[in-house]
Amino acid sequence: MRHRRKKTKLNRFSAHRRAMLSNLVASLFLRERVRTTEAKASAARALAERMIQFAKRGDLAARREVLKVVKDQAVVKRLFGEIAPRFGDRNGGYTRVYKLGTRLGDAAPLAQLELVGAPPPVAEEKEKKDKKDKKDKKKA
Repeated sequence: MRHRRKKTKLNRFSAHRRAMLSNLVASLFLRERVRTTEAKASAARALAERMIQFAKRGDLAARREVLKVVKDQAVVKRLFGEIAPRFGDRNGGYTRVYKLGTRLGDAAPLAQLELVGAPPPVAEEKEKKDKKDKKDKKKA
């Protein structure tokens, strides 16, 4: 029975689980939305909320706590510089999980984890297309 067990193991040993969640949270802060399974999304959500809470504090000790989890300096800099100030007046609920249905290969329940206030995905695709068009024009 799961009485008083807070963390889900996600079928991984502890070091693998820690690394996977760290990478998932780093990708979330870098791209502002991540598509994964529902179980991983809910586990990463708790970690991401905690990292944003540290980033809102903004001091050196908080930066070191975040660096324990997110190993990429550039992502931590973005978290403290861009993401945390956006949530300055918010007291939690920095992330949102959308359920997307099931994956075709193994019928795993998929979800999208995103930061609240992230730009819509259509705008991102349009920006990528515009950049690609500019590169093509330069080559011609």
